[in-house]
Amino acid sequence: MRVIGIICEYDPFHLGHAWHIAQTRRTAGGESAVVCCMSGHWTQRAECAIADKWTRARLALAGGADLVVELPLPWALSTAERFARGGVGLLAALGAEVLSFGSESGDLPALRRTAECLDTPEYQTALRGALRAGEPFARARQRAAEALLGPAAACLAAPNDNLGVEYLRAIRALERPMEALTIPRRGAGHHSASPVDGFASASQIRRLLWAGRGAEAGKLLPPGTVEALGEPARLDWAERAILARLRTMTVEDFAALPDSGAAEGLPARLYRCARQGTGLEEFYTLAKTKRYTHARLRRLAVSAFLGLREADIPSAPLYARVLGMNRRGMEVLRGRDSNPTVPVLTKPAHVKSLSLPAQSLFALESRGTDLYGLCFSAPRPCGLEWTHSPVVRMETE
Repeated sequence: MRVIGIICEYDPFHLGHAWHIAQTRRTAGGESAVVCCMSGHWTQRAECAIADKWTRARLALAGGADLVVELPLPWALSTAERFARGGVGLLAALGAEVLSFGSESGDLPALRRTAECLDTPEYQTALRGALRAGEPFARARQRAAEALLGPAAACLAAPNDNLGVEYLRAIRALERPMEALTIPRRGAGHHSASPVDGFASASQIRRLLWAGRGAEAGKLLPPGTVEALGEPARLDWAERAILARLRTMTVEDFAALPDSGAAEGLPARLYRCARQGTGLEEFYTLAKTKRYTHARLRRLAVSAFLGLREADIPSAPLYARVLGMNRRGMEVLRGRDSNPTVPVLTKPAHVKSLSLPAQSLFALESRGTDLYGLCFSAPRPCGLEWTHSPVVRMETE
C-alpha cells in the first residue's frame, strides 16, 4: 500500500480539501493511504483554530483521509520553512512515499527550480543584500530569487506555491527520498472574499461562521460540517489574556521567543509597544515597520501568550500524536518500519514512556490546548490533552 502525505490545517475542512484528497488518490493510482499531518489548536497565521483538533480530524476522515496526526505546536505556529520541515519530517517518519500539496501554478518543475535556488550560496548572498536594504523577509526572498532565476521565481508571490517551495526544500533535506505531487488549486484564491465554482477559501468560510452566517457557510462545506463545528473559536475572547502576558514581559523575554529578531533590536520595540497598546491591533500597528510584517508580529504575540521559547524547540518533532484513523490508517501504523524514528502516541498515557525532551514537548502542547480553551464565549477546562483518545472511523471508501 502506497502512503501519501498531506500537510494541512483544515481550518475548517471544506469542499476544496475534499477535492484535493480525491484528486490525490486519483492521480497516485492504485491502493493508497492518505496520511494528513494537521496543525492542532494553533495555526501558522497565528490564530486559534476555529474548532478543536479532534473535531477537525473527524471531518478530515469523513472527507477521505485515512490517518490524521498532529503537527506539534512549535512547527504549526511558525514560519513557512519550519512549518514545512516539521510536517515533511513527521510524514517521512511515518513512511510516506509521496507528498501531495495544492498550488496556484501546478508547475512542479518551476517550483523545484525555485527550491533548488533557495539552497544555493548565491541566493544567500543576494538575500543578505536585500535584507540590508531594509526589505521585509518575504519581499527580500523573492527579489533575491528573481535576481538568479528571473520570472520563474514569481511563484514565491503566491501563498500555496510559496509553501510548496518550502515543502520541496524540506524533501531535499531528507535522508530517504520522497516524491512530490502538486494538485492545482481549484476555485477561490487563498484570501478570496467570494467563492469560485462553488469552492471558497477557508478564510472566507471562517468569516461567515464568525458572523453567524452558518447557512451560507454550510453551502461551501461537506454536509453536517457546520453542526459538527459548533461554536467557532476566535482569538478575540483571549485578547485581554494575551495583552496581560505581553505587558508583564521583559525585553529578555521577548528576545527568547522564536524568530524574535533579537539581532535586529525587535525585542526592545515589542517591549515598548506592549506597554503602549490598548488592544492587539494597536500593538501590531505600533510595532509594524517595513521590515516587521503583521504576520510575524502576530506569531510573536501568540507565541508569547503560549509560552513558546526558541530554546525549548527541538530540531524535529519527537513523536507522532494520532488524532484520528480508519482501518486503512491503522494498517499504515502497523506497517511502519520495525525501527521507527519517532514513537507513535495513540493514547495520552503513552506520554509517560517517552523521553524527557518528548514529554516536555507534550507538556508545551498541553499548555497550548489549555489556553485555547479561553478562545470561546465560555472558557473550557484545562486537561483536555489527557482525556482525548484518537477519533476512530471504521468505514473507509
